[in-house]
Amino acid sequence: MKLHLAVLAPLTLLLWSLPLAAKEVPLDQLSAYLNSWKTVQASFVQVNADGSKAKGTIYIQRPGRARFEYAAPDKNLVIAAGGQVVIFDARSNQPPEQYPLARTPLNLILAQKVDLSNAKMVVGHREVGDVTVVKAQDPKHPDYGTIDLVFSANPIALKQWIITDDIGNQTSVTLGDLETGAAYPASLFSMEVELMKRNK
Repeated sequence: MKLHLAVLAPLTLLLWSLPLAAKEVPLDQLSAYLNSWKTVQASFVQVNADGSKAKGTIYIQRPGRARFEYAAPDKNLVIAAGGQVVIFDARSNQPPEQYPLARTPLNLILAQKVDLSNAKMVVGHREVGDVTVVKAQDPKHPDYGTIDLVFSANPIALKQWIITDDIGNQTSVTLGDLETGAAYPASLFSMEVELMKRNK
């Protein structure tokens, strides 16, 4: 399975075609919610652009760190740390693929400070049913793609994101219940530690 940190669907069409409902949660409240994260853990279900699905567990440590552990049969791994994204493909004998975190819209929620009100960052903001959907992009590099963030309103919680990459492929990640406040060792987000494990 080719992995994209567009980790991350027909659901997008459904979300943006539904009629407007109650007023959306304000951007400053959503920014404050994301900025309140220090560490987050959740199960996830990923739907790839080709319709294939994968499950796993995500660990986030803001700023700048994330780990996607994919369950069997995939057993793939994606680590974001040190400004880089590293993809370990369990079925490949090649070295892990690596590219700058800044080139994926996921960088927007891993930033030191999330400010969704930043000029030109949010290109869509609406209430759809009982959720608020925010479409965001890097205002300096809109060509990198967009991320749709789906939030529940009461309480505010991130439920899903849908990443559309620079060629229009979409990957959605639906999150289970979020657990916050845990302490993670630095090794959890270390490419070097993971390489040593895999080379034993």
